Amino acid sequence: MTLPSIAANAYQNAARLAGQGTSLKTEIKDPTTPNFGDMVKSAVEGVVEQGREADNKTVDMMNGKANVVDVVTAVSETEVALQTMVSVRDKVISAYEEIMRMSI
Repeated sequence: MTLPSIAANAYQNAARLAGQGTSLKTEIKDPTTPNFGDMVKSAVEGVVEQGREADNKTVDMMNGKANVVDVVTAVSETEVALQTMVSVRDKVISAYEEIMRMSI
């Protein structure tokens, strides 16, 4: 598998997972309080969109239409966003595990 196809598969899987979150309904008592699921969904969609833009710039560079600096910048920004998302995911899982260990 080539790097663009691996990246495309990863973005497609992330988008599919984000789309599955739309069927989850939560009861919100205060309408001004943001929904956690919606926040996570929008963050994942943002990372997916950044990845698509980086892929498009990479393809444009291969076709001679983009600058190498722009491609490297886009890929680096996507990498930072993905690392941030993974870090937040790890913190959420850690918090969940901590809550599950609590005695009631």
